[in-house]
Amino acid sequence: MIQDLHSHTYYSFCGGDTPEQVAEAAIKGGIDVLGITDHNTGVCYCRLDFYTAPDAQRFGGTAERTLRRYYDHINLIREKYRDKIEIKRGIELNTTDDGRNPLPDSADISYYDYCLVECLDSDCTVTRGDIFAYAKRCGTPLVGIAHTDLFRHIRSRGEDPYEYFCRMAEENIFWEMNVSYDSIHNYRVHGYMLDFFADEEKQDIVRRSGALVSIGFDGHRVGDYLPDRIREYNEKLHALGIKRPFEK
Repeated sequence: MIQDLHSHTYYSFCGGDTPEQVAEAAIKGGIDVLGITDHNTGVCYCRLDFYTAPDAQRFGGTAERTLRRYYDHINLIREKYRDKIEIKRGIELNTTDDGRNPLPDSADISYYDYCLVECLDSDCTVTRGDIFAYAKRCGTPLVGIAHTDLFRHIRSRGEDPYEYFCRMAEENIFWEMNVSYDSIHNYRVHGYMLDFFADEEKQDIVRRSGALVSIGFDGHRVGDYLPDRIREYNEKLHALGIKRPFEK
């Protein structure tokens, strides 16, 4: 099963394609499971001028309608392509504590299949570095940690890596390996991802803990999409005996 659990459409301010185009690119590339995970900022604010306005927080509101509208659209895509690919309804959460980025406290996303949490290791995040507490706030069946050198983060908190990953497994929290290589990210490869696949000790800790690890291309333009790269890293996880989210 080839999974890509991190992709963006025009709902994200940095995304360039319709959900249909993203789904069709994944189908063409032989992806079995695609997670569409637009940024909560794009979903909640809808318009870039609202998001960048001095009083942006007022426009963000509680976001119930915009979150539901986005979910309903992705659900339509899921149904449209159900015979060709499995679409998962996700959302990526910016947790930077600046008054406009975080999901409003009253916003419900528990009906989504999963969410990705970014900025966990930032100095100014509403999570305060505690993914376990924030995952409970999210309420989705699965919560992923994106863009994070998790072993470094665990060390910075003075915690034991094996125990931390065991708790992740128990609380349905997974770690994303971001394998992006595209123009939007200036063809930058994530160091933490390369380090993990080169470090047998880290692989063993994750494998023994039972924690799930995902692969995500973090695509923003279908013209940059590299399904062979996604397949390569899915196969590496499989060869390592490390389970992935939604793996049957």
